Formats: sequence, structure tokens, C-alpha cells
Amino acid sequence: MLRRCLASVFVLLTVLALFDGCVKQQEESPIAGGEYEKVRLVMTANGTDIGIETLTARRFAELVEKESGGNVHIEVYPNDELTGGNTNEAVRSLTEGYVDLGAYVSGTMSLLDPRLEVATIPWSFSSYQEARQVIDDTGGAYYEKILAEYGLVYLGSAHNAMRQLTSNRNPIRTPEDLQGMRIRVLGGEVYRLFFAALGAEPIPLGWSELNIAIRQGFIEGQENGFFLMKSGHLNEIQKYMTVWNYLYENYLFVANRKTFDQLEPKTQALLRAKMREACEWGRDYLEAEETKIRVQFAEDGLEITDLTPEELEVFKARVRPLREQLKKKYGAEACKAFRIDMDEEGGM
Repeated sequence: MLRRCLASVFVLLTVLALFDGCVKQQEESPIAGGEYEKVRLVMTANGTDIGIETLTARRFAELVEKESGGNVHIEVYPNDELTGGNTNEAVRSLTEGYVDLGAYVSGTMSLLDPRLEVATIPWSFSSYQEARQVIDDTGGAYYEKILAEYGLVYLGSAHNAMRQLTSNRNPIRTPEDLQGMRIRVLGGEVYRLFFAALGAEPIPLGWSELNIAIRQGFIEGQENGFFLMKSGHLNEIQKYMTVWNYLYENYLFVANRKTFDQLEPKTQALLRAKMREACEWGRDYLEAEETKIRVQFAEDGLEITDLTPEELEVFKARVRPLREQLKKKYGAEACKAFRIDMDEEGGM
């Protein structure tokens, strides 16, 4: 409890020292230039300077600054700098209003509510285009409803990745190829349960520890998207890749409700519009980069295998009970929002 209190004080003092408070600046200059109020906002992100969520957040900040004539300024802090690298504390800081805006993967945001992880049910989306359509049509409204329960405003969603698999032990075309393989996974339960169902040994491990764990042989394989693999130079220390789009993960861009409600309606509309624009930019950017990265990986010697529909079906059949378990956990409303059939009857 003491550690959490000290962390909260640290965040609050940091934000106040940097910007002297969002509300205070609004009081000093309610309207600037007869258009947008003059306000400074703080945005936190988990990724590195080159992470797609950071790039998207900075694009958002640029769009807002330009449209508002410099009156609405957003300062983006990657690497969870405002909480000393503590992601869990960063999410809590968002809900309590110490930080104004944030960008985190749905798996991280599921610390607030597990239903936010529904889109990560394996093989719910076959492509980025399908994920975009479903989230923009109905999924986003569901995110908005759940996040509102925790004092957050949903502003947009951008891709993290359609996640692939790499290994040093052997190429992976069947579940048998995964038996006993030590696979690094994120801490979310979906990842652990998925690889356990396939006979692998899932090992939750921090991103900063992954590279050395692979080099030392403690980890044999890992799962991620092309973009993040390149940023971590994982293609240089892994021999085989299986492309199977087994899971889609996305970033959720949110605002603290109290902060958002204190803004003028015109400023609120500006943030919503420019976040949608930035997320579309981020999605397009990641998709284009992945195409280039795949070519580069192959040229650099990574052996890439694309599973056939028949090979994929073997994996899907193996994890079908897990899908049913997860659908029941997240519930019919969540599955309907993401167009996940509650009654598959052997299909997927």
C-alpha cells in the first residue's frame, strides 16, 4: 500500500511540475484566439520511442496542435516514464486522473476489466481489415461502455499486431512441433492458456528480458508481430517463423473522464476527431511496414512458413475448447460486439 501511495504522489508531482496542471491553465486562459481554449495535456504510453502506439500518439498530438493553432498541446511520454516504467501504476494513474491521456494494449487495460480482452480470443479475426471493420462498427462502442465504468473515455483503437510465432528449435507446422517448447508470452491469461493447450511451455517474461533469454537458450520461441520483432532485432536471433495470424491485439487510446469533461465541447470534439485520424494513420503505417519487414526478414535468412488452411484447422481444433471457455467468460454481449459466434458447433 505504501509503495502504491508513493508512486501516486510521484506521478502527481511530476505532472504538476511539468505542466502546472491542466485545469489551472484553463482558468488562466479559457479561450484563446476566439477558437480553442488554451490547454496542455499529458499522455502516457507503454512503448518505446519507435513503438507504434508512441508514433500514433505523437501523430495525434501533432494533428491536435496544428488544428488548434497551438492552443491544445499534448505532451507524449513513452516507456511509462511518468511511473518509473511501472505499467500497472500507469493505468491506475489514468483512472485516477494523475495523467490525462493514455495508449495501452487491450491486454494491459484488461487489468481493469477482463472483458476488454475479448478481441484476443484466438482466431477471432483473419486479417487487419476485418479487425478494423469490426472494431469501428461495433467493438469500439463496447470498449467505450466498459471503459466508462472505470472513469475513462474511449477515443480510438490502433493495431498492435496480428501475432506470429518464431522459434530456434524447429519449424512449426503442427501442434506436435510445439511440444515442450519454452515460449515467451505476455502476462495475459489468453496467451498462457493458448500455448499450454498446444503442449508448449508458456513462460511470461518482460519484453526487456526477452532478447537475452533467447540468446542464453532459456527461451526457445516467442510470439509477436513483425513490427515489434524488428524493433527488438528478434529476427537476428531466431531461425524459424510461422505466419498464422493466431491472435489480434490492439491499442486502446483513452482519456481520463474528469479531465475530458472539463474541456470545452469543441476541444472534446477535436480530440475525438484527431484520434480517429491518428489511429487510421497508425493502422496504415503498421500494415505497410509489416509488408516491408517480411521481405527483409526473408532476405536476412529467417525461414518463414505460411500455414495452409488445412494446417491451420488442426491448430484451431486443438484450441476450440479454450475458445469456448473464453467466450463464456467474456459473455454474449462482448462476443456479439466483436462478432464472435457463441455457437460454433465445430466450426470456427
